[in-house]
Amino acid sequence: MSTPGAPKKGSRTKSGRPALTKDGGFKPLEDRRRSSKSSGQGKSTIKSTRPGATASSHRLTKKTAGDLVRLNKYIAAAGICSRREADDLITAGLITVNGKSVTQLGSKVNPEDEVKYNGERIRTERKVYLVLNKPKDYVTTTDDPRERKTVMLLIKEACNERVYPVGRLDRNTTGVLLFTNDGELAKKMTHPSSNKKKIYHVFLNKAITANDLKTLADGLTLEDGFIQPDAISYASTENKKEVGLEIHSGKNRIVRRMFESLGYRVEKLDRVYFGGLTKKNLPRGKWRLLSEKEITRLKMNAYE
Repeated sequence: MSTPGAPKKGSRTKSGRPALTKDGGFKPLEDRRRSSKSSGQGKSTIKSTRPGATASSHRLTKKTAGDLVRLNKYIAAAGICSRREADDLITAGLITVNGKSVTQLGSKVNPEDEVKYNGERIRTERKVYLVLNKPKDYVTTTDDPRERKTVMLLIKEACNERVYPVGRLDRNTTGVLLFTNDGELAKKMTHPSSNKKKIYHVFLNKAITANDLKTLADGLTLEDGFIQPDAISYASTENKKEVGLEIHSGKNRIVRRMFESLGYRVEKLDRVYFGGLTKKNLPRGKWRLLSEKEITRLKMNAYE
């Protein structure tokens, strides 16, 4: 183990469709959109790849097939929702292309087409990826009804695009936090099946015994089930109040709850690694843009 040193999307029903609002409609675009930046205007028609599509309603323009992108991918690229959720919007009849309703899955559009959701123009944007070394006393949310300081204040000068935190860190937990407007990558980084590795530097209120360390290493059962870290050890040979912990679970407050179950209080918790990203050479409260190599590796799922 390494020595210790990721918008909230629209909710979904059990059927997998985006949740309805109280009046029976889908959530408005402003609740889904990640940015208001725009480029390009133009008119064209669309093409469906589904068998049986009629030529009259799905004619190709002079654009080549290589210029076309799937409609659900176009919607997801705008940061509104995932591709699967975009399919729900399409089949529900809430998407129009150049003024015409499109309900057929597999339809394609040109980047210059006027695509609207619930009557409002969808605008694509460049993808941005950055990592923040989060300090204490900031909540991981884009907006806080209690008017507490949010992590968005720390990156407000980072870019013009509207990015959002991937995953959550408790208000008093510090360390690596990823921001992006790439909905597909965000889902990949946070979905339980992704099993992204996280490493924490844990500071306890008292020295932890070797027996309790072994108990944690063997795994224990909490109120929401069995949990076992991938690795755990003293972070310092001289100070047994500090522990290094490697884990894949994304359960809420899981690290704190593990130690609390054995009678220890976590006084400080620092995430030093998240899915391949570290805070190396990044001072507390500062951010940096990811390199092209880092972005590529994240997209390829090259990191654990």
